[in-house]
Amino acid sequence: MSTDNRPLAISAPEPRSLELIFSKDALLLLHSKYRIVEADSEDIAGLGDDVLGEASYIIGQPPLSKEVLDRMPRLRCILNVESNLINNMPYDVLFERGIHVVTTGQVFAEPVAEIGLGFALSLARGIVDADVDFREGKELWGGDGNAKARQISGSEIGIVGFGDLGKALNRLLTGFRATVRVFDPWMPPSILREHGVQPASLDEVLSDSDFVFVVASVTSENKGFLGGTAFARMRKGAGFILLSRADVVDFEALMAAVASGHIVAASDVYPEEPLSGDHPVRSLKGFIRSAHRAGALDSAFKKMGDMVLEDMDLMDRGLPPMRCKRAERETVSRMRSKPVIRN
Repeated sequence: MSTDNRPLAISAPEPRSLELIFSKDALLLLHSKYRIVEADSEDIAGLGDDVLGEASYIIGQPPLSKEVLDRMPRLRCILNVESNLINNMPYDVLFERGIHVVTTGQVFAEPVAEIGLGFALSLARGIVDADVDFREGKELWGGDGNAKARQISGSEIGIVGFGDLGKALNRLLTGFRATVRVFDPWMPPSILREHGVQPASLDEVLSDSDFVFVVASVTSENKGFLGGTAFARMRKGAGFILLSRADVVDFEALMAAVASGHIVAASDVYPEEPLSGDHPVRSLKGFIRSAHRAGALDSAFKKMGDMVLEDMDLMDRGLPPMRCKRAERETVSRMRSKPVIRN
């Protein structure tokens, strides 16, 4: 038994690192308040009972079995700094034992919303294509360069999903005086109205919008639910902005809808990452591409560490975590997100 009475935390934050998510000062504070045992996320079971039996916290989202959890009688919380809830542990056991599972994903909401707004502005005003034309000496001046341009101000906008990212996006859109409709089957209509948006069906969001933002998580119920039929419902020339996970769309159907000229699109996520060098989306006209970088800002990563420290301090004092977002018993097992591959 250790004579060090500080709480023990197992650090297995892959694909993150403690240096990525904690500032220098925060990392010093972490080590001063806690005994940190660093471990490979795939080998938690290989840790001795002197570690597992003492551990109060896990920083990361390593795969865990019931047998491993049975060896961890003091575990209070799993602090998921990967931020996607992955079906790699027995959540029912965790909930039965009162062990918190929390995520830090909300740190990405605002930066991802900002790049989404940038995508929409570029699609609306042809900013990327105009820049390329200018570099190549083929620019069109004045009104000649605005044949397909339009404004976001006063437009009709649809949002699919209204979690942290959807709410952040709606806040950014406030100044554009747009009509915002939201489809989210997990969200009560009254909450949507409180945020100043109109509850709507998926068909209404698709067919009545000049721009459609997709910010829904991947679940066991919605994988690939936006396909060819969905894109055909959209207004001709509408913009489709994919910000959450590629698995919610039929990506081949999305590319086909853009290639046909029916819609334009932008995406920060793809079915496989990184993409092969010859993937057809790389050369698809009318499609703005970003390499899963929307939320990957150092400022966002460092907020993760601050949130983790605040919640660990609360739990040390017998209080529930409040800074990170807690996984819900009814929905956590439905999540089907893939873990991120790189920072």
